[in-house]
Amino acid sequence: MPLRQTLIPPIWLVSDARNDAGLEQALARLPCGSGLIFRHYHLPEAPRRARFEALKKAAKLRGHLVVLAGDARKARSWRADGAYGDAARLARGPACLRLVTAHSLRELGRAKRADGVLLSPVFMTRSHPGAGSLGPLRFLMLARQSKVPVIALGGMTAKRSRRIPISSWAAIDGLVPQKVPKRHESR
Repeated sequence: MPLRQTLIPPIWLVSDARNDAGLEQALARLPCGSGLIFRHYHLPEAPRRARFEALKKAAKLRGHLVVLAGDARKARSWRADGAYGDAARLARGPACLRLVTAHSLRELGRAKRADGVLLSPVFMTRSHPGAGSLGPLRFLMLARQSKVPVIALGGMTAKRSRRIPISSWAAIDGLVPQKVPKRHESR
């Protein structure tokens, strides 16, 4: 196994506006040594930084890595463990863990300087209803072409992660407890 494969935790929680309310609970439930990819693109800079700091504190209590969506310079200045984004944006900057996104073989090829690539969507997702997905077989065919470790993303849950022989997976909704609407009872 390549050395950089050991840098990639097996489970990643990806944050955004939809799952914000359950992030602390999800971080506490993840196995020690998992990872958090902090996105929160919806927040202005100061509240985004404050939310990042709160989640980083919760994550570090469990030994999780914390990766910031943005360039490597910002990740370093925020004292994140790494940076997350597209391969072109992360090709430069200070040394840190670099996670990039890919949706095709062409994009996988651009990820050669990354430490890991989130390949998606493996399954249908709630965030893109009606959009296509790679499916497990196409996902595996693409993942085998990658020069860097692959992290499965897109409709992933613990149960679905067992359907594909890969060591790392990530989820937005699949790791955060969902609020169940209360049923209105008629009298």
